[in-house]
Amino acid sequence: MSVIVRIVEPGDQSAWAELYAGYRAFYRLPDDPVAVSTTWQWVRDGEHGLVGLVTVDDDNVPIALANVRWFARPSSATMGLYLDDLFTAPEARGSGAASALLKHAAELAGEGGGSVVRWITAADNATARSVYDTHAAATPWVTYDMKPTA
Repeated sequence: MSVIVRIVEPGDQSAWAELYAGYRAFYRLPDDPVAVSTTWQWVRDGEHGLVGLVTVDDDNVPIALANVRWFARPSSATMGLYLDDLFTAPEARGSGAASALLKHAAELAGEGGGSVVRWITAADNATARSVYDTHAAATPWVTYDMKPTA
């Protein structure tokens, strides 16, 4: 099977939504069709700077997704490309779909003058990390989340 990376198209909605629901389930997020639908609208329409990418199979059916967006890096006065989400359908794992998306993100960053492609993943996500480690270097930074005040 060959894998091709492209930007999402309106006809991808159903397959993309299934993949994104799988991504959310993998990270033990509650089933939330509104979150899936809202995120689909954002990536489809490029809202919030999001670019929705998919890897498709020989029948042009999405088998993996990546959502990326540009971010400012004040410390270096450069721009980076942030990889918010990456997920490959279980039956497509090992096909090179995730690697193709990572390579495409690196190309987008290079074409856009970016200085880095950055993402986070769960420390115990060994399968994904084995792929990530072939494309990037893990950093020593620790991530924090703070709740906004009401």
